[in-house]
Amino acid sequence: MKTLKITALLSVFILGCASKNEAQSVNKSQPNVILIMTDDQGYGDLGVTGNTIIKTPNIDSFYGESYHLTDFHVGPTCAPTRSSLMTGRYANSVGVWHTVGGWSLLREGEKTLGDMFTQAGYITGAFGKWHLGDNYDFKPENRGFQETVMLQGGGVEQTPDYWGNTYFDDTYFKNGKPQKYKGYCTDVFFNEAIKFIKSNKKKPFFCYLAPNAPHGPYNVPVKYYNLYKDLPETVLADKQKRFYGMISNIDDNFGKLRKTLTDLKVADNTILIYMTDNGTSGGYYAKGTKVTGYNAGMRGTKGSEYEGGHRVPFFIYWKDGKISTSKDINELTAQLDIMPTLAEMCGIQLPKDHKKLNGKSILPLLKGTKTSDDRMLVTDSQRIQNPEKWKSSAVMQNKWRLINGKELYDIAKDKGQKNNIAAQHPDKVADMRNFYENWWKEVSVDFDKEVYFKLGNKLENPIALTAHDVHAENGQQPWNQPSIRVGQKGSGYWSVNVLEEGNYEVSLRRYPLEANLALNASAKAITKKEIPGLEEDVPAGKVMNYVAATINFGNTVKEKVNVAPADFAANFKVHLKSGKTTLNASFIDNKGEENVAYYVYIKKI
Repeated sequence: MKTLKITALLSVFILGCASKNEAQSVNKSQPNVILIMTDDQGYGDLGVTGNTIIKTPNIDSFYGESYHLTDFHVGPTCAPTRSSLMTGRYANSVGVWHTVGGWSLLREGEKTLGDMFTQAGYITGAFGKWHLGDNYDFKPENRGFQETVMLQGGGVEQTPDYWGNTYFDDTYFKNGKPQKYKGYCTDVFFNEAIKFIKSNKKKPFFCYLAPNAPHGPYNVPVKYYNLYKDLPETVLADKQKRFYGMISNIDDNFGKLRKTLTDLKVADNTILIYMTDNGTSGGYYAKGTKVTGYNAGMRGTKGSEYEGGHRVPFFIYWKDGKISTSKDINELTAQLDIMPTLAEMCGIQLPKDHKKLNGKSILPLLKGTKTSDDRMLVTDSQRIQNPEKWKSSAVMQNKWRLINGKELYDIAKDKGQKNNIAAQHPDKVADMRNFYENWWKEVSVDFDKEVYFKLGNKLENPIALTAHDVHAENGQQPWNQPSIRVGQKGSGYWSVNVLEEGNYEVSLRRYPLEANLALNASAKAITKKEIPGLEEDVPAGKVMNYVAATINFGNTVKEKVNVAPADFAANFKVHLKSGKTTLNASFIDNKGEENVAYYVYIKKI
């Protein structure tokens, strides 16, 4: 099968595919796909986008051989971007408008890139960060990925992550099971992806490679920190030196990956994408007149509705598809477009039973057969339990940006979004507001439908829940392990679905099972002296003085037990009726103060 013939037939082919959704048999000459998405690296965190300090020679070289989406947008934070990338649908529609708090779980019934490629007969693998749920059936293994090596939660050191991980010599989850790995996290994930590619070089594969770097904490091998350590603080703050070092490490791994593809003789027929998940978290600091780092002239960083929060780099290469020279594509595009674009490029169907797509194939843009169609897109940052209309939102059309429904900018003339011209263009504001109103009606349909953890599932019994996923109106989710060590207060409930009526064991812990620590024990500190690459010491555990624990299933099953200082858990045996309900689980200290149970294990017996 000749690639050019496939490309010529794709437009007709995919129309039939989208409606038929029939099973496919893979053709060995179909292109491989490698999608690399780094974590918290912004548009300005590369040499080729104008950063004169950072060292990214391999990615810079790739830029010279690839097409660049110069107006490409994602969500302003991690999990929302990933949910839209995986589904081609708006994050708010698929239940992922937060990074914690029970709203980073990809709704049941949503289909992913993993599902699409598996259905098409591809071998699929995922490596690094998932951040769309760690329980059945939210895990990548349940969403179309056949081989995985992933961390849990949103990054190393977060509450669901394996206890004691530091970025160095950590334990990750291989096909859902914990396994110890030697080396720095980014090196591990690239190495595992390379192993996957080598094992499947003779058949079409889809490799999703999503390192957690350069997300904080900014733990980095000393040799990469040393690339920047001698720069004065007026140029880069210490955190930025670490952040840049993490990116230079990614760059070295990217170079190794490309060399592997060449050595295996699969580079030419591999679609290779490099992108990031939101604006920079550490590459740019501005306080008063003091500015360090680089943000490509944009306003805002990670989490912001302004351009710097969601405009990110996107480079794509496919030599056999005639995408192998440096070329800018300047039209408005988004992560929503990746699923339909890859389907069309590979000549495969969209996933069976897929819901309404919000993205569209941009292959015509890449082929130069179509220019802008004046589409509008929305990105926003909710990060609360109940989404609010207009909150931290950007409506985008061509170079127009409507921010929070009130501020209008023309970024072709005002890249830094300093001059609000809403008063001069009332018709444009009204048009973009009207689009948002219709968008909100569509994405808000299921806002009141919580996503449930399944209790009594034979495929996950016991189930492990963490404070990362409690619904808390006050935002008190102890979402990382350092906060657990110091005893950060938390509150809230888990949404659970008891699949089968019966007897259950419920075990509440302050530390996870693998930590093997008593409730009131002090976890050992982890110091920079032990691991020189740490950004800062990890604190020892605070003695909590817990004396009792309580559980409450929907106000129908309430229990309380006393605990002794040396106990490892508070254990309950309860009878639960089937159905959806809520679970509150707390410890009580010797002062009578409550705190959410950081880890809960539930087993049907």
